[in-house]
Amino acid sequence: MTETSLDELGPVDFLIVEFPEGESNFTGEIADELVRLVDAGTIRVIDILILAKDDEGVIEAMELSDIPELGALHTIEAELAELLAEEDVVNLAAAMEPGSIAGVLVYENLWAAPFASATRRAGGQLIANGRIPIQAIIASIEADETSERVGG
Repeated sequence: MTETSLDELGPVDFLIVEFPEGESNFTGEIADELVRLVDAGTIRVIDILILAKDDEGVIEAMELSDIPELGALHTIEAELAELLAEEDVVNLAAAMEPGSIAGVLVYENLWAAPFASATRRAGGQLIANGRIPIQAIIASIEADETSERVGG
């Protein structure tokens, strides 16, 4: 992170993926795909946390360095900035179900960095962004198809 000028940064996003207790495998296919995105220059990983929320709502946060077997993630572990503070962890874990495990990924969208830099140089700034869950897109397409069959 330190070798990149702030003016050259792309948009930074985060995501949280949650698994029921005992069903997570962050070092398998998920790790392989994340490393592929990094190696392809699509994203730069800024921080990764593993959160565990017990049945009473107590949160345990683990950095990658706290995990003995990283699998493919060992290739990106040394570059992490550990950006998230304790307050961030509490806020992120609020979305989790008790008894679950979640992975938190903070990443820079390298693919968008040139556009973001050009926008800032032109005096523009990002004022909103969002994400449409794939489940919502699928539901919308299925509803349209049902409507066409019934009405058409």
